[in-house]
Amino acid sequence: MKKAILYSTVLVLLIACGGVKKTQEAINTGNYSTAINKAIRNLADNKTKKGNQPYVLLLEEAFQKYTQRELENIAYLKKEGNPANYDAIFNGYTRLKRIQQQIKPLLPLEVYEENRYAKFSFNNYDNDILVSKDQLSDYLYNNASELLQNARYKEDFRNAYRDFEYLNELSPGYSDSKQKMEEAHTRGLDYVKVNMVNETEQIVPARLEEELLNFNTYGLNDKWTEYHTNPLDEVNYDYEMQVAFRAINISPEQIQEKQIVKEKQIKDGVETLLDADGRVVKDSLGNEIKIDRFRTVRCNFYQFTQLKSAQVTGNVSYIDLQRKQQLNTYPLSSEFVFEHVYANYNGDRRALDNNLVPLLNQVAVPFPTNEQMVYDAGEDLKSRLKDIVIRHKFN
Repeated sequence: MKKAILYSTVLVLLIACGGVKKTQEAINTGNYSTAINKAIRNLADNKTKKGNQPYVLLLEEAFQKYTQRELENIAYLKKEGNPANYDAIFNGYTRLKRIQQQIKPLLPLEVYEENRYAKFSFNNYDNDILVSKDQLSDYLYNNASELLQNARYKEDFRNAYRDFEYLNELSPGYSDSKQKMEEAHTRGLDYVKVNMVNETEQIVPARLEEELLNFNTYGLNDKWTEYHTNPLDEVNYDYEMQVAFRAINISPEQIQEKQIVKEKQIKDGVETLLDADGRVVKDSLGNEIKIDRFRTVRCNFYQFTQLKSAQVTGNVSYIDLQRKQQLNTYPLSSEFVFEHVYANYNGDRRALDNNLVPLLNQVAVPFPTNEQMVYDAGEDLKSRLKDIVIRHKFN
């Protein structure tokens, strides 16, 4: 028992020392925020615990060095005078305030050996945050508006959208940024018209075509791609997605027959046990001994399997309508097999195995029509088409 307690104590100490060492390493390598977070986590559990004293000193050191570095970096960015730095300045002040807010609930933190409290020089960054936020908002609006006005490519519109989106997170309702963001999104979209081609001599069921082209059921959520199965005259389409059926093969209706002969010994009453001389055998009480009587039964089992299959093959092609070039082609295929088993018998059905008996309750059914077979094969096509749409990227 004492050994177990000693082992547990040593293990706890090793873990604690390891945590302190990693926190010190984080400071030594300039990962001050990591060191701060590690120290806060340990002190939040029990800040007065003597074993957590190293974290008090490490937090004091890491905070001082982190604050100094951040303020020096912010001063440099301001001196550089580049409006693109407003984001880094705003986030720098925001991080400084957030770390102070994380430390404040722990205060006071006592340093026992030095008979003092840990020192943290806190500043009020609220005004700096507000000023830099306003500067950043103005910059984002002006930059995004210029991008939107002078955009030549889809990516320009998308970059404008991202700036407006960030702006609306910082300053909701800033000027007309919401409307401009929606405009940037609309103009940054890739518009794809979907065209279905049947190059087979079979009729593609109308409901299959409708379901394949109902992109709403696929649950696709691509911010920058919009598919139109019913193209609009007023839209200048960027791409065409062509879903082509190349072949539809339907097998003849088949019925396969298989005969199985089964034999089994079954109990058929009881009889009196006789000895080798034909005399009745009795037990110690003088009673006649009875034994089970068995006999062999036989049954001819006839199993019938109805079979019909349909295979649909084709491909999905993406065409760049602006450059008149084919981008990619993906194979598309699916197969559906109709199979129905039923059976009958001649003889004593008691000879049949248990797994065969249920088939005797089945009867022949009408074969599905060719149209139904193609539709059933197309059920799998929907998931395959969805995979292709998700996998294909235009940019």
